[in-house]
Amino acid sequence: MSSFIHINPDARGWSHESSRAKNETKVLAFHETLPDYNRTPLHTLPDVARELGLGHVLVKDESNRFGLPAFKILGVSWAIYRAVGWHLGIPVAEGQISIAELGAKARKAGVEIVTATEGNCGRAVARMAKYMGIPVRVWVPGFMPEATRELIHSEGAEVIVVEGNYDDLIPIVSEEAEIDGTILILDVAFEGFTDVPKYFVQGYGTMLAEADQQVLEATGQKPATHAIVPCGAGSVSQSVTAHYKAPGRESRATIVAVEPTNAACLHESLKAGQSVTFQTSHTIMDGLNCGTLSTTAWPVLRAGIDASVMVSDAEAHAAVQELKAARILAGPCGAAALAALRKVCAEPDIKKTQGLDENAVVVLYCTEGPRDYPVPT
Repeated sequence: MSSFIHINPDARGWSHESSRAKNETKVLAFHETLPDYNRTPLHTLPDVARELGLGHVLVKDESNRFGLPAFKILGVSWAIYRAVGWHLGIPVAEGQISIAELGAKARKAGVEIVTATEGNCGRAVARMAKYMGIPVRVWVPGFMPEATRELIHSEGAEVIVVEGNYDDLIPIVSEEAEIDGTILILDVAFEGFTDVPKYFVQGYGTMLAEADQQVLEATGQKPATHAIVPCGAGSVSQSVTAHYKAPGRESRATIVAVEPTNAACLHESLKAGQSVTFQTSHTIMDGLNCGTLSTTAWPVLRAGIDASVMVSDAEAHAAVQELKAARILAGPCGAAALAALRKVCAEPDIKKTQGLDENAVVVLYCTEGPRDYPVPT
């Protein structure tokens, strides 16, 4: 077996106990109130499906979500809405108040938001804060391209650059959040900070609810049998795993998570049987450059991820180019799902045991739109 693929056989029969359907319904209703809501497209890749001997290969394209080039604002918007409501003592769990009204109350109370990011999440936080008229400060690592910093700044955020990686930013913003009136927004959980990351996970349910309906429309009412999702700190992978392995779901799916070889904290944690920190290094998959899993994500990923795949920068870049040829514009994080599918299908034994055959309906979660990055050589 390839050392870049880890199989987790115990995940096959696992179910996630959750109120998934109820949460997804109310979160989707909330997202529909935001400016420019539209469901993102689901593309078909029939040539890839034929080449790999699969029934369907589908791409959930998150390259334009609320006008931003990534899925992150789905989790960010719900997390900020819930966190601000809790901070002000205002019930919002059922979407009882508009973001404009909640924002007005937050401004009156002097609320500020702080966050740390490697790119897309920080810009999404700044966008939601702008919707609500709340000041926001965003800490970013020194390796972040200047163009990415400017995009975050263009949303009205104050951007603070710190040398180091994403994990190094967490203690800094946690200390900043101790200031009165300051709310910490992160999608990674750690000791004493678990509620906000859970809201992120719930927020991503809109993408999954959309995909369920779109898959049926694209396949003649065949549900997804496999889902491949990028994994950074783990929140979106957690959401995907919980969704497809919810109790009572008519059709469960095999879940494959993909990470850069240079930031494979899930892969190494699954092999070790416990959450471990991975010493990351540069990768063009910036949004996946995380060395430690969210503490709330890890138990779900450990139990529910069927396979973990590491891909190189060169493989991610090749997938970007392949999707571009199919008129799907993706960044390397989003294209990593296609790279992972190809890697698994190149191993006949793994392909067979994971049920990747002519009946497979594979959904690739393309979480990021096109962006500039250094082409690997």
